[in-house]
Amino acid sequence: MKKLLEWVCGLLAGAALFAIMALTFFDVLGRKFADSSIPGSLEMTELLMVIVIFAALPLVSMRGEHVVFDSMDSHLPAAALRMQKAIINLLIALMLLALGYLMWRTGREFGQSGETTAQLKLAKAPFIYGMSVLCIVSGLIHLALIARPPAELAEGEGAAL
Repeated sequence: MKKLLEWVCGLLAGAALFAIMALTFFDVLGRKFADSSIPGSLEMTELLMVIVIFAALPLVSMRGEHVVFDSMDSHLPAAALRMQKAIINLLIALMLLALGYLMWRTGREFGQSGETTAQLKLAKAPFIYGMSVLCIVSGLIHLALIARPPAELAEGEGAAL
């Protein structure tokens, strides 16, 4: 399951990032040599950024690559560090699950009202649903991390463990 999630999220984030790069390249090329921009390129870039960010979120959660403030960790006993990591993972999980729920409701409302993007008239609901699912997956990952210590620690981390 972990490998499938890594593959799907990695492919999704990588493809969206490549699409942003290609879109930007051809947009700049068109403006420079044809004096014409790609219609809706800013809107497409925004939607692709949503895909990059939310597809990478489960990967960051699984690998424990969130930005952390750990300058006091070397001064805490191992039991306190384990408790701290469990509490932090629980809080992150609760926030991501709540955010996923709220996004799902928003996606449903956008779908019912037919909300679209301004220029390209793309439906917003599928993007909101995707964001919701990826937040929920990330929240579930953090719940799973409560039960087990991280498999790999950054260099210098875990000396007290």
